[in-house]
Amino acid sequence: MKSKLILAACAAVLTIPAMAQQASVPEIAGIPAAARQAAASIDPEKIRAHVRFLADDLLEGRGPGQRGGDIAAKYIATEFALDGLKPAGDNGTYFQKVPLYAVHTEEDTTKFEFDPQSGAPLALNYGTDYVTKDQTGQAAADLDAPIVFVGYGIDAPEYKWDDYKGVDVKGKILLVIVNEPPSSDEKFFKGKALTYYGRWTYKYEEAARKGALGVLIIHRTDLASYGWEVVENSQSVEKSYLAGDPAATLRAASWIQLDVARKLFAMAGKNVDQEIEAAGKPGFTPYELPVRLKAHVASRVRHYISSNVVAEVPGADSTPKQAVIYTAHYDHLGINPAMKGDNIFNGAGDNGTGCGILLEMARAYANASVRPPHAMYFAAVTAEEQGLLGSQFLGMHPPVPTKDIALDLNYDMINPIGVPLDIEAGGAERTTFYPTLERTAKAFDLAINPDHFPQAGSYYRSDHFSFARVGVPAFSIDQGTHFEGHDAAWGEAQAKDYNEHRYHQPSDEYTDAMDFRGNAKLARFGFILGWQASAMKQSVEWQPGDEFERPRKASEAQ
Repeated sequence: MKSKLILAACAAVLTIPAMAQQASVPEIAGIPAAARQAAASIDPEKIRAHVRFLADDLLEGRGPGQRGGDIAAKYIATEFALDGLKPAGDNGTYFQKVPLYAVHTEEDTTKFEFDPQSGAPLALNYGTDYVTKDQTGQAAADLDAPIVFVGYGIDAPEYKWDDYKGVDVKGKILLVIVNEPPSSDEKFFKGKALTYYGRWTYKYEEAARKGALGVLIIHRTDLASYGWEVVENSQSVEKSYLAGDPAATLRAASWIQLDVARKLFAMAGKNVDQEIEAAGKPGFTPYELPVRLKAHVASRVRHYISSNVVAEVPGADSTPKQAVIYTAHYDHLGINPAMKGDNIFNGAGDNGTGCGILLEMARAYANASVRPPHAMYFAAVTAEEQGLLGSQFLGMHPPVPTKDIALDLNYDMINPIGVPLDIEAGGAERTTFYPTLERTAKAFDLAINPDHFPQAGSYYRSDHFSFARVGVPAFSIDQGTHFEGHDAAWGEAQAKDYNEHRYHQPSDEYTDAMDFRGNAKLARFGFILGWQASAMKQSVEWQPGDEFERPRKASEAQ
């Protein structure tokens, strides 16, 4: 029965109404007419068809290493093959195998308890009070360790900031605030814009480097930019790690609710609001609380292989230089068996939309009557929801050396609600490609917005970041807030509605009411940007002094 369903779904995808009229692409210097014609062929209804299939219940939320995720990967590879793209994965295939292990916390048998030197202990409830993962992939961990408050958990010499000064945290549990010290000074943690130091991933990585046993990140919606339900949903399903990752050493990588932190500080005779305020000021000193964490963390662990799906459209110049990589993650959160009712995280917006754009751009490039100047790679990456793991692996094992990659253009969560009049491309301004982006956006009648919520640290939360870390200039293309027929308030309301009611929730589902014209416009825009990057006589670079300039120069020196 399942095989018949798959065949029926595939048939539905391939039965697509023809466009009434092909879209136009503006004339841009250096872009041949045949390339513009190929970009103009990008069809919103074909993007719709891909999203409709990838977000179907049949794919069970596209969990990496699970049946639905494997179906998604094979579907994408099949589409690449049908469109004539060359395999660019392992051993002449479209698949780049990514070795992973998945940890599912056994909620019923995992226990957390705060045990103060004086007073009654406090037992916590999994899900409502805290979530945790044992990163090591072991079945059980029994912990009894002191808790040390290390403020924001940041060691940043360039900002003369060290939350670890004077304290030995080896074998201890670290209590950490999400985000970074507040400031409007752009020379201090870039002011209101979040740096990587504010990301929860950094908190875990730095704690592991310092030898900590576990971490308790204090969640605050205003600082994290997402509610507790996002944390709970993300951590209540499997969390994967790259096999052999030396940074995955924490026995309890955890989040706690702000109210739980309030009770914890009260056990030490302190006020959580005052302690958070003090931690954001120069001169903060970490200290050990008179409270221990006693915990049992039980895990169900499976080792598995998931795959990035990688394909190539060869360039007119076959030398491996000025290559462009387009990326979009195809995975989502799978199924949460503990959830009542609808428990499939379909991920239509996140990131069926990005995959639909990737596949349609790949088709347009492959069917163009003229080759791009240099090779174009299309990578549907896995395990983004697990911490950008698929793109991290691809960045470490790219199809061509990183020094020969001109640019990574990423698509992630393009809400299909109409035709945008503006875009966001956070991080592009940090590269020498930005003037080209500005000119091209103007030709497409697209204004460029600054990051509307820089304190969310969006740049560090999607797959382009994995390429930036190895030096490749990289950014995501996203819609702004202005749409045809609507004012900015409408666009902002749509984004707010998605974030509050569908992001990382089972309700992120495909509907026929979705309008993919804007997705197609941003795909055409990205098509032209990639062509331009491939045609440049000088490689794209990071601006002098940027945090990613050093790895770029290191790769070019090899």
